[in-house]
Amino acid sequence: MSTPALELLKVKKTIRNKEIIKGLDFTVNKGEVFGFIGPNGAGKTTTIRMIVGLMKLTEGDIRILGNSIKSNFKGAIEKVGAIVENPELYPYMTGWQNLKHYARMFPNITDERIKEVVSIVKMEKPIHQKVKRYSLGMRQRLGIAQAILHKPAVLILDEPTNGLDPAGIREIRQYIRKLAKEEEIAVIISSHLLSEIEQMCDRIGIIKNGELIAIQDVHESNEGEQKTNNVPILLDAHPIEKAEEIIQTTFQIEVQKREGFLSFQSEREQIPSIIQSLVQQDISIYQVATSKTTLEDKFFDLIGENTIE
Repeated sequence: MSTPALELLKVKKTIRNKEIIKGLDFTVNKGEVFGFIGPNGAGKTTTIRMIVGLMKLTEGDIRILGNSIKSNFKGAIEKVGAIVENPELYPYMTGWQNLKHYARMFPNITDERIKEVVSIVKMEKPIHQKVKRYSLGMRQRLGIAQAILHKPAVLILDEPTNGLDPAGIREIRQYIRKLAKEEEIAVIISSHLLSEIEQMCDRIGIIKNGELIAIQDVHESNEGEQKTNNVPILLDAHPIEKAEEIIQTTFQIEVQKREGFLSFQSEREQIPSIIQSLVQQDISIYQVATSKTTLEDKFFDLIGENTIE
């Protein structure tokens, strides 16, 4: 088995006698996009700061390609690229000049490598324009190019789609997936946009009060829901109260109202009988649809809805 790109081993952080991070333990593999989510104050930023060396660990260890940040900080951190919210760029310089400037911070970064990352983020046309003329999406792309110049094993993106319009969000999502696949970079994303995290990530770690309370494989979860015999149903029926009563009393199924629909779970083979019974009792059926549990649903199930600390 190959060495994970990133390992957190029982990581703890105590500030003023208060334990902020409580034994985080997880790995991120090469070529994987890992979502790191949680409510405000959960410990996401503190964890990221420890990974990139901006904050010391109280206990435990963090390893990057097997190199401990405690015993071999230089060897570990040289394999990390990061953007926290908006990338810091020089607006009076061109995109190319910015990349050339950052390239001086690392050994052996050639013009060919700069051209390569410019191509990866599709910035060939505006790269020789001044950054002050860039849109926010173009700045984010240039920031990603700067962060991967030195071919990091781990790329950390804190709110990478912050402030972008839907087109910009889609672009950044595509670049992140491309980076993970083609460059075999382990990408760790912290974001509040749960729908975007769900589309971008392979796995998701949920942190609450400094503890990792769940790690969810996005693809396995969706496949599991499709294969199960118990199907989530959304039903648009009128009168809705009578339909609700029939389903609950005749079929002994718990029903909830959700935005004008009846929401319930039923065995797939039972659905025709439910619809037939409703129609026979003069219920008008306008729509029947299966629903998928979203990441947002799972998130609030795990951490609760009122969790800002």
